[in-house]
Amino acid sequence: MPTFTTLEIANHVAGTLHGTEHCVIHGIAKIETASAGTMSFIANPKYARFAETTQAECLLVGKNFHLDAPRSASVQAIIVCDDPYVGFLQMVKHFAPDTSAKKNFVHPSAVIAETATIHPTAHIGAHVSIGEHCVIGDNVELRAGVVLYDHVEIGSGSVLHGNVVCYQDTKIGICTIIHGGTVLGADGFGFAELPDKSFVKIPQIGNVVIGDGVEIGANCTIDRAALGSTLIEHGVKIDNLVHIAHNCVIQEHSAIAAQTGVSGSTIIGKRNRLAGQVGVVGHITTADDVIVYAQSGVSHTIEQKGVYFGSPAKPHIETMKIEAASKQLPQIVRDVRTLMQAREKS
Repeated sequence: MPTFTTLEIANHVAGTLHGTEHCVIHGIAKIETASAGTMSFIANPKYARFAETTQAECLLVGKNFHLDAPRSASVQAIIVCDDPYVGFLQMVKHFAPDTSAKKNFVHPSAVIAETATIHPTAHIGAHVSIGEHCVIGDNVELRAGVVLYDHVEIGSGSVLHGNVVCYQDTKIGICTIIHGGTVLGADGFGFAELPDKSFVKIPQIGNVVIGDGVEIGANCTIDRAALGSTLIEHGVKIDNLVHIAHNCVIQEHSAIAAQTGVSGSTIIGKRNRLAGQVGVVGHITTADDVIVYAQSGVSHTIEQKGVYFGSPAKPHIETMKIEAASKQLPQIVRDVRTLMQAREKS
């Protein structure tokens, strides 16, 4: 792992250094568990108290941090920056080891169709299977066990981790990361119910298209469209264990947390944030810049940007008022009973 002096760190994060310039930092850590030679940060005021006990030698802090506040003798330098959390993330990138795979490599166990086109700089790991007419761009990494059906296209710099499966005609943009176990392009849940209550399968002949700079977590499922494309636009971030049904569109720079499910033919607007375990019904749309809190159920189109919560999801303030009122219901019931009894006596 590389090392940096506190002066170098201050320069990287565009911060103002207070303390020694030449203290050597070799790692990063949480402020509660930091040890000698590491750096940490304080972005949330409730963590400021750890400045007195931390063993970190360098702290990134915000402009509202009191430099004369008590701090541990271990702290050799404090760096004041606009956003200590962002600065810390920048340093994480500098300290992080390079885990990229070897370029220009094809494992002998890989099975590759003769009609596939693979850039010489690509990495093809063990037991990878690449179907007919696939196109693999430059610096793509296909880690062990990746399966590509026919006519899959993957743009330059994208990484597919172990056991990712892309069904036929899946298109993936540049610099996209897909984590292990995710399946792109499986059939959507399309069945017609017959009079005898049995089902007939509706062919799913569309595909999945993933934009540039997308990251999809582990064990996600994104279904192919019945017709056309299920579309994940540029910059979308999807957590683990998320299901996106057929013909959905997730517009650019939206983020979806774990265990969320989006039903078919729904359009999620730009820069939406869906927290964990949100459920979204099919055939609706959400406006741009919508935030939906965890475990909410979105049962209808959301036409205005804002924060929503509950099931069915409502504007957050309205839901809080309803919950506050519901806590008064037992007393309201008792009051009504008292009034009714008084009326009967009169």
